[in-house]
Amino acid sequence: MTLDARLLEILACPTDKQGLLYFADEDLLYNPRLKKAYRVHEGIPVMLPDEAIDVADDEHTRLTAKAESEGITPTFGD
Repeated sequence: MTLDARLLEILACPTDKQGLLYFADEDLLYNPRLKKAYRVHEGIPVMLPDEAIDVADDEHTRLTAKAESEGITPTFGD
């Protein structure tokens, strides 16, 4: 299940208030600046800072490379 395009236009990281990278195939929203990931559970983004997942350097590299190769851009302009 993918997130609604209108929601993605306004969705921001609750910590730094900037755009996120959305990986629909992984049910994941990712903040590469803070290396924090937010799960999307049954089509609902879990955007609580306490629920954020710390992303290791190798996973950060994988996600940013995937975003670049697949043309995934932030949910809104930074």
